[in-house]
Amino acid sequence: MDTVKDVLGRWGRKVGEATRKAEDLAGNTWQHLKTSPSLAEAAMGRIAQGTKVLAEGGYEKIFRHTFVTDPEEQLGNSFVCYLSTSAGPVMGILYVSTAKLAYCSDTPLPYKNGTQTEWSYYKVVIPLYQLKAVNPSTSRLNCAEKYIQVITVDSHEFWFMGFLNYDGAVTCLKEALQLHS
Repeated sequence: MDTVKDVLGRWGRKVGEATRKAEDLAGNTWQHLKTSPSLAEAAMGRIAQGTKVLAEGGYEKIFRHTFVTDPEEQLGNSFVCYLSTSAGPVMGILYVSTAKLAYCSDTPLPYKNGTQTEWSYYKVVIPLYQLKAVNPSTSRLNCAEKYIQVITVDSHEFWFMGFLNYDGAVTCLKEALQLHS
């Protein structure tokens, strides 16, 4: 009888953990969609990004095509998120490699060059040796709003939010910081 009780106890803990993970993913997905100025735009952006990943052969190929990389540099992970900017949140992908953090917006953004409107992808590249701190935080008003502040050694701050995999991003960024500090 004890064996049956032990098996059911282990199974119950596994179900509880799976339920917690599913709830986190659902909450993170909802928060990700709400971060965008338009819910429909965010959903379509995710579909377009998924299509791009499939068409180009995965995140590794997109990373190498988008950023200058060394041949020995390896992509560790990538995270769908938003970068906070003065113009509002910008949806994109945060890449963590063995050499850098690199962010690129999903779509080009408009900017003025004299009287002309031009378009460019919003990119941020931070070599890992330039990382000073990685600070996860949540909003005091809404605990579902989670952020990651990245600070460089020259005191530049970057705020990332709306992660689909917030806990994974925090762990990955903290590990990258520890390896290079």
